[in-house]
Amino acid sequence: MECICKTFNAEGTISQYRIVKVGAADYGVLQATAVSESFLGVCIQPSGGASGDRVDVQMFGECLVECGGAITRGAFITSDASGKAVAAAPAAGTNNRVIGIALGATLASGDIMPVLLMPGQIQG
Repeated sequence: MECICKTFNAEGTISQYRIVKVGAADYGVLQATAVSESFLGVCIQPSGGASGDRVDVQMFGECLVECGGAITRGAFITSDASGKAVAAAPAAGTNNRVIGIALGATLASGDIMPVLLMPGQIQG
């Protein structure tokens, strides 16, 4: 499967395998913190990066992501408050931005799981 990766400027500390969002500047990224944010992809930079560093972000294709709890295979994935993947569960009439679909299942926070990256939005 083809993957699309791009290098961005970190506008804050970003950990490896965490979901990132659009930053304040062109080609800037921040670690995601909420289900409503504009997700770009997942930081694949070994050891992550500090503010001002250049970080590689995978934007499409199969990618590993750190999870924030139990996730069922096939679930739509969004971000928790620290950029970890969690299952999207919007309330009725509420939108959640998603980064993709879980290709595996996890049992605990901190697990690393494969995800098919395809940013979008779902509504409950």
